[in-house]
Amino acid sequence: MNSLQEFESSPNQDNKGISTTITNIAGSSSNLMMTMSSSASSSSSTTAATSSPPSTTPSRYENQKRRDWNTFGQYLRNHRPPLSLSRCSGAHVLEFLRYLDQFGKTKVHTHVCPFFGHPNPPAPCPCPLRQAWGSLDALIGRLRAAFEENGGKPEANPFGARAVRLYLREVRDSQAKARGISYEKKKRKRPPHPPPPPAALPPSNGARATH
Repeated sequence: MNSLQEFESSPNQDNKGISTTITNIAGSSSNLMMTMSSSASSSSSTTAATSSPPSTTPSRYENQKRRDWNTFGQYLRNHRPPLSLSRCSGAHVLEFLRYLDQFGKTKVHTHVCPFFGHPNPPAPCPCPLRQAWGSLDALIGRLRAAFEENGGKPEANPFGARAVRLYLREVRDSQAKARGISYEKKKRKRPPHPPPPPAALPPSNGARATH
């Protein structure tokens, strides 16, 4: 909030300096004063539009992060026994992720399924629906940020626990094999190096000047 106030106050200070400069220049000539008056009026209207406070509408990411944080808080309150955030560990985060699987919409084929490893199965199968790895990975990222924004210490962040990272890696690898989809990031191709300039050839014997 302090940085926002400083951001809002700095344009006004600059505009006051601009107005003072225009007034001093206008005092030297009546014709110039009329010109500056019209410019100052248009500048003031522009300043009024630009100095208005920026929109405080939260972004889509912030809205989703708040919803995820509220959902996790509700999960802790419904936990048996109820669990406080200060006592939450990486193991409880894993319980939460497994709990979310019942709401998943991604078909993950089992090893006995004939469509195991098939990215586009031609027919339906009874394999379970799970949360996609990408959705879980993004969810943990938002909750990890929300934990620290709500006063949590980074070193005590349960969403950054090693067990959570290993679980996400396991989900990624297992779903990649079951669905036949690679989650590996594509390496950026480096631009080819330009070929070296050709070496200068020594002059031939016939090109030498005869004395």
